[in-house]
Amino acid sequence: MNETLISLRGVTKTYGSGPTAFQALKGIDLDIGRGDFVAIMGASGSGKSTTMNILGCLDVPTTGEFLFKGHHVERLDRDQRALLRRRYLGFVFQGFNLLARTTALENVELPLLYRGEDKARRHEAGMAALDKVGLADWWDHTPAELSGGQQQRVAIARAIVTSPDVLLADEPTGNLDSERSVEIMELLADLNRSGITVLMVTHEPDMAAYARTIVHFKDGLVERVDERIAA
Repeated sequence: MNETLISLRGVTKTYGSGPTAFQALKGIDLDIGRGDFVAIMGASGSGKSTTMNILGCLDVPTTGEFLFKGHHVERLDRDQRALLRRRYLGFVFQGFNLLARTTALENVELPLLYRGEDKARRHEAGMAALDKVGLADWWDHTPAELSGGQQQRVAIARAIVTSPDVLLADEPTGNLDSERSVEIMELLADLNRSGITVLMVTHEPDMAAYARTIVHFKDGLVERVDERIAA
């Protein structure tokens, strides 16, 4: 495996307390190499989404260690985790989560707006990101004027406009037909080959087949890890 980028050690997550407490994670050990493409699979309630939330710094472990680039994320406060997200992580969701009354370019520019980047820098980076996903000519279209596959491409462009180290994708093809799903997976594979580490939750074996590593969750634990031959 490449240099380790992310490590989970003995990670547990418990929601609630007392007799109604639910242990979503029961002691996760997982290493993710820099530049890997990881698919996370498992039945509903297996712990995959909870793990993804922790990896995305949207939640924290109850116990255990979460190291990112050798730094203990579980020791960071809320503001520090937010800074880590903005600097190093990009997110793609099943629902495209685009703003309806704004253009594709304006949607892509949003993370840079939150960073306080000036208009010229936002425009340059936004157009470059749209070009990477094959939508530079559609920059002035609103989501209603785009197909589902195009909307997801805009969402991916928004996720990569900040040049993140890691792209987290939660069921990125869940709202797409099979042809558009293949297009999105090929795009994610291309981004991975460009150096971005991709972490993807999916329940579809055909989509997981694009990954180099498949992590199977069951009952709050990692059941097994399948290493595939790199493309």
